Amino acid sequence: MRSQKVNSLLAAAKSRSLFINNHRPLYVAATIIGANEAPHRLKIPVNSPSPTSGAPAVQRLIVDEGGADQRLDNFLIKVLKGAPKTLVYRIIRSGEVRVNKGRAAADTRLALGDEVRVPPLRLAPPADPADPLVPAREFAVVYEDDHLMAINKPAGVAVHGGSGVSFGVIEQLRRARPQARFLELVHRLDKETSGLLLIAKKRSALVALQDHFRERRVHKTYAALVTGAWPVSRKVVDVALHKFLTASGERRVTAVAEDHSDGRRSISLVHVLKAYAAFSLLDVTIKTGRTHQIRVHLSSQGHPIVGDEKYGDFVLNKALGRGQVVAGVDASVLSGGRFERMFLHARYLRLAHPATGQDLVFEAALPSECLELLDALQPGKT
Repeated sequence: MRSQKVNSLLAAAKSRSLFINNHRPLYVAATIIGANEAPHRLKIPVNSPSPTSGAPAVQRLIVDEGGADQRLDNFLIKVLKGAPKTLVYRIIRSGEVRVNKGRAAADTRLALGDEVRVPPLRLAPPADPADPLVPAREFAVVYEDDHLMAINKPAGVAVHGGSGVSFGVIEQLRRARPQARFLELVHRLDKETSGLLLIAKKRSALVALQDHFRERRVHKTYAALVTGAWPVSRKVVDVALHKFLTASGERRVTAVAEDHSDGRRSISLVHVLKAYAAFSLLDVTIKTGRTHQIRVHLSSQGHPIVGDEKYGDFVLNKALGRGQVVAGVDASVLSGGRFERMFLHARYLRLAHPATGQDLVFEAALPSECLELLDALQPGKT
């Protein structure tokens, strides 16, 4: 099967990635140990909404151990369940949010005992982890100890609720593990992306791991199938990205000139794993972690990701999703003759353990539907 050859290529790619440092990484077996840290509790001593009027009121939140050392924006995103990020950043910028009675920036680090004033907000009620409408669900565990866990997220599942999504991975995981006293997302993956996702099981682990990401000490590699023949010589995409909201409030990203006032420098490293007649299988390592970075970078070079509904080839995606004839694809190999997801998979993650500093390497094989599509592709010229 051609998929066996693809797995060999991915294994070879892995061997290239393993020696980016001068020391040998530690492979660790998955052992499941219960979490033992107290949950994040917020004290709301005054100005709570009236249970009879239902009118929103000012909230004054006292930061406890669970919120200490968090950025103000991340703290508010967590406690204001259902609040869009755009709203959170707007009330911070406008000065409506106060820390110890003074204005504060989004990146302000909170300390134990700080008072955070939040203006009156009318929000949709958040999903209750104990709500029967949030189904309990365990996900494939790649690694777990008493500090963190790495799971293999399937495509089509959001990492958290919000923006029209009632619940995601973290809510379902909490529902499945009511005994776990702390479970928080370390980073995010797009709903359409599958692969490795880290969950912190202690506040100390969350802070340490997020520092790793912020300081770019995490090695992340994705497998992506794109349209056309990616030039083997094009190994670096260094293109600034600009994030904006559409008129309907949808988050989008576009490639912009280097000197664009709102552009942020973004770098992706690209390696061609296999060239097909009409497609290219790529290994993409991101040096910066911008929203939709890989999707926009590859699309900006004229090679969008197969199945990408925001930045992709919409005609091709529609044809694949309906099982119609597509050049270079033998649909008879596909289950149901269709391919109905985005071919982007977080396959490799390397970072230091948040408590011991040991080098951890996590891997997630390509999902079966992606391997099926590769088997259906006409090979390129040798």
